[in-house]
Amino acid sequence: MSAPQNGTGPYYFVPQPSHWPITGSCALLLMAFGAAFWFNAYAAGPWLVLAGFCVLVAMMVGWFGTVVGESQQHLYNRRVDLSFRWGMSWFIFSEVMFFAAFFGALFYVRNLSVPDLASMDSKILWPDYTSAWPTDGPYINDVFTPMKAIGIPLLNTIILVSSGGTLTVAHHALQAGNRGALKLWLFITIVLGFTFLGFQAFEYTHAYSELNLRLSTGVYGSTFFMLTGFHGFHVTIGAIMLTVMLLRTFRGHFDAQHHFAFEAAAWYWHFVDVVWLLLFILVYWL
Repeated sequence: MSAPQNGTGPYYFVPQPSHWPITGSCALLLMAFGAAFWFNAYAAGPWLVLAGFCVLVAMMVGWFGTVVGESQQHLYNRRVDLSFRWGMSWFIFSEVMFFAAFFGALFYVRNLSVPDLASMDSKILWPDYTSAWPTDGPYINDVFTPMKAIGIPLLNTIILVSSGGTLTVAHHALQAGNRGALKLWLFITIVLGFTFLGFQAFEYTHAYSELNLRLSTGVYGSTFFMLTGFHGFHVTIGAIMLTVMLLRTFRGHFDAQHHFAFEAAAWYWHFVDVVWLLLFILVYWL
């Protein structure tokens, strides 16, 4: 049963049967088989993973396109809008727990594992090991230089925090009906996001070529690249989401009352900002 055109009626919009869920399942199945083949050195493995990824992207484009079309037809009422908000909230909560696990691993290593390895009970196995951070572990003698906070990390912090401010300005412009300012500030936000990614790529190149800091450089290298790498992946996803919002804005989508897709992308971007601030303090600064 569909909602009235004004979106304020008592009914809940029920979409037509869709082939997109099974399409996504097939994509994940292809990627799973491809990964298994790849790990076992079969030549078809990488190609199956690539095929699954392409099918997954096609599914996302098609499914989101269907939802956008239904939204533009004003088929969604307040109950549907609320379900979208709850869905995005739980998704961001799952991302919070994802990063909480990694921050927990960093805390465990720095405050429990490293001191324990340097304790009197461990002196028999590693007599020369001392409790210090950063460390590469008691059994790896690979000299490296840790990444400093002052430099690109500080610059990236300024860039990402500034992007949160420009996105907030764009949101206020949308609520005020100023579409010119909306497009300008949203475009600036996207530019800042991709600039952040460019500097992070340069930072990684510098770490590998000049600092001898690699993913294999003991526990410091693995935790550093795990946390910053996954965050960079999330920045990439967020920048793509904001780019889609900008393209939709140029197509005349959104108004002051109906723009949850924009809000969802903004929520995600602000989440990415907060995670980076924690990363800068706990990974780079301390």
